[in-house]
Amino acid sequence: MKIYTRTGDKGKTSLMGGTKVPKNDFRLEAFGTIDELNSWLGLIQSQNIDPHDKNVILRIQGMLMNVSSHLANEKKTLIRVNMPDDKEVKWIENEIDRIEELVPPLKSFVIPGGHTVVSYCHLARCVCRKAERRLIPVLQDNEEVHFAAMKFLNRLSDYLFMLCRKISMDLNCEEKIRNPQP
Repeated sequence: MKIYTRTGDKGKTSLMGGTKVPKNDFRLEAFGTIDELNSWLGLIQSQNIDPHDKNVILRIQGMLMNVSSHLANEKKTLIRVNMPDDKEVKWIENEIDRIEELVPPLKSFVIPGGHTVVSYCHLARCVCRKAERRLIPVLQDNEEVHFAAMKFLNRLSDYLFMLCRKISMDLNCEEKIRNPQP
């Protein structure tokens, strides 16, 4: 099978089920942004970071692929995939709590940067927030999309912020703290 099909040359693509939609359809915007997030996570996961964090990221990547598959489905031909549910939301909250116990208490806003890997995490966090915004029109249009996916993305951005802090600590990098002007 060839990778190119030429079917998208006129700016349309097919959902799982065959319906053609414009490549800027809100569903494609949502799962395209989730794909972008997943790519950033792959970059972070491939760095020299704590093995536990690598495994967490890999699990998250699988969940994001399920969300993308779900978004690519049509209502009439919905293929059942394991969407993140309240159990996965609780799991990621536990990961956030685990990191929170390791890092110093936060006393001010953190300025992104300090190390390349930390910056990758901040970029992933921003893309995660963008994915949340892209998911809203899908939720408004499609009752088949689970709100747990939105909850999961919301917690994921919090997790990524905490991962930034943990990686800064692991790499012995000074967190850049915003000092508000008087």
